[in-house]
Amino acid sequence: MASELKNRTRQWSVLASSTLAFTVCFMVWMMLGVVGIPLKQQLGLNETEFGVLAAMPVLTGSLVRVPLGIWTDRFGGRIVFFVLMLITVLPIYLMEYATAYWHFLVIGLFIGLAGGSFSVGTPYVARWFRKDQQGLAMGVFGAGNSGAAVNKFAAPALIAAGGWTLVPQVYAGVMLVTAMLFWLCSAHDPKHAVGKSVRFADQLKVMADRRVWRYSQYYSVVFGGYVGLALWMTKYYVGEYGFDIKLAAFLAACFSLPGGVLRALGGWMSDKFGAYQTTWWVMWVLWVCFFLLSYPQTALVIQTVNGPLSLHIGLSPWMFTTVMAVAGVAMAVGKASVFKFISDDFTDNIGAVSGVVGLAGGLGGFILPIMFGALLDLTGVRTSCFMLLYGTVCVSLVWMHYSFTPAQRQREAQALRTA
Repeated sequence: MASELKNRTRQWSVLASSTLAFTVCFMVWMMLGVVGIPLKQQLGLNETEFGVLAAMPVLTGSLVRVPLGIWTDRFGGRIVFFVLMLITVLPIYLMEYATAYWHFLVIGLFIGLAGGSFSVGTPYVARWFRKDQQGLAMGVFGAGNSGAAVNKFAAPALIAAGGWTLVPQVYAGVMLVTAMLFWLCSAHDPKHAVGKSVRFADQLKVMADRRVWRYSQYYSVVFGGYVGLALWMTKYYVGEYGFDIKLAAFLAACFSLPGGVLRALGGWMSDKFGAYQTTWWVMWVLWVCFFLLSYPQTALVIQTVNGPLSLHIGLSPWMFTTVMAVAGVAMAVGKASVFKFISDDFTDNIGAVSGVVGLAGGLGGFILPIMFGALLDLTGVRTSCFMLLYGTVCVSLVWMHYSFTPAQRQREAQALRTA
């Protein structure tokens, strides 16, 4: 009885400390989405250059996910997570001394290492819980995505208080303190590591499995789309509706916050209803949301028998924010349900597979802001970013429809009934 209580205490201590650490890492990972707005004016950047600047940390955070996931399988998540956080402290602090565009791009690459923490924390946390609890546990950990919303509250306030250079000063200190707290409150179980007997090449063999690529595509929509929009929305509100940076960041947080916090809900739904059913309905909700968001502000003049009739079609700021919040909830649920697929299908190789899938999602988050900026420069239509996302959701729905046979869906339903 005492041993069971001790193990349960360690489980929740690991989950709580890991979630806190991931929240801070995600906050740092998204910092240029807000800090980049005054930098855009200071450096005279166009839309595409701003997209590259905001997305640069996402590139590194994506590329390191595969090796970090593999190292987590081999050495354990505690040491990998701790070292990763410490490595980012100095680059964050040095950002205040940058003056040229390329300085920020290079520093952004090093700051981006914080984004790789997801591929460390996911297998680390999952292995502390039973299989029927892993969806919820990974969902709670994934709620650290709400660090994007924390950044939208904290960064504008710091910019208003002392300019943009105050943001990296504070964020570096927060990261250092959080790393120490994580080390004190987390734990390591040698049984959770696969050991050195498993070769690096063997772990990479999962990339030949078609399911990995399918889950990667889904995750590039629900996570890549979330990251891309989290980086882009503050600027979108400023340009589309003319709001100042504080109000714009607050409204953008109405998307980022549920898109992060409610990931735990997605984990619970995946455990209860299955990964397929949950992900299927997530994609349909996003299909509707992006269809509505894609329509630009439009003025129509219709010639009627009684003369011209003027109509205006477009979402008001409050309607836009409501639809974005719904999309954020759907993405939160989808991020958890995709990883429920992984924990069900790749029990012994969660780290490596989550690294590959996380890489795909992260690269989506890197590419999308750049494409958002390029489309805006090319078309002059701000809603073109949602048109692009609408297309990616269509691809996911078609792929899901043809990938899962009725027999596979029946097996998932049967497994849930017997669990």
